[in-house]
Amino acid sequence: MSSAANLFARIALIGNDRDARVVDSLRALATHLKLRSREVCVDAATSIDFDVAVERTPETELGGRVDLIVAVGGDGTMLHAARLASPQGVPVLGVNRGRLGFLADIGPADVRQRLDEVLQGDYVRDRRAMLQARILSPNQADRHCHALNDVVLMKWRTGRMLDFETWIDDRYVNTHGGDGLVVATATGSTAYALSCGGPILYPELDAVVLAPICPHTLSDRPIVVRSSSTIEIRLLERPDTQAQVTCDGVTIGELAPGDRLIVTPAEEHVTLLHPKDHDYYRILRSKLRWGRGDRVTAPQSSD
Repeated sequence: MSSAANLFARIALIGNDRDARVVDSLRALATHLKLRSREVCVDAATSIDFDVAVERTPETELGGRVDLIVAVGGDGTMLHAARLASPQGVPVLGVNRGRLGFLADIGPADVRQRLDEVLQGDYVRDRRAMLQARILSPNQADRHCHALNDVVLMKWRTGRMLDFETWIDDRYVNTHGGDGLVVATATGSTAYALSCGGPILYPELDAVVLAPICPHTLSDRPIVVRSSSTIEIRLLERPDTQAQVTCDGVTIGELAPGDRLIVTPAEEHVTLLHPKDHDYYRILRSKLRWGRGDRVTAPQSSD
């Protein structure tokens, strides 16, 4: 078993170098990690001048060169870190300097203490499923991307709604009219899918949510299916139809009538690291104001 001295010996720091708060945290963390005898890697393209020696590596290569990625920022930074980490199986630790910070659950006030706990092996591992999206078109090469939160079909540069079909495991499900569709993991159930009326899924639940965006009928409601399902979406011909597909907010391309969007479980997973006292339900209450939120004091444990 690895000792605390060599646990996570090489650590990558990533964050938005145009955000002053993020830059301050990245500099402080780099110094702190060097004092803990860790090697620090950063994106070669970053404009940050660090006070200690760091290794500058192309961002796409960071996952293959480190034992841990520390993402400083909001949930968008965490999603970006997940794409870098998942191919190599590298865990991700999130430090919140964003607006909500649902995935990045360590606050800036106690980041040094929490980071030291992780370096000593005192943490919780949280394995999260991902989705793979592929756009199959007769006129161009296949386009594909991975998502930790969601794959979204949405109308693009038009005021007209979309008409599209959904198929699951080669079985016809429905024909929809509306602004699009969110296909979300349990992790993504608290993101865009939630604003579309979808349910909250516990992160370890083996399921996927299909949530229509602004459906044109009152009966077109979200549905939950097993995560091993193959979901196919076919855009129907309609005047001025323009649709695009995004994975975790990153556009992978346009979906045209005759194309097929295929969403399947990805082979890769993302491992998030949390403090030992991590409590998913507490985060729901405090950050999403779920239920009665901070108007209720949690009862004391009987243990």
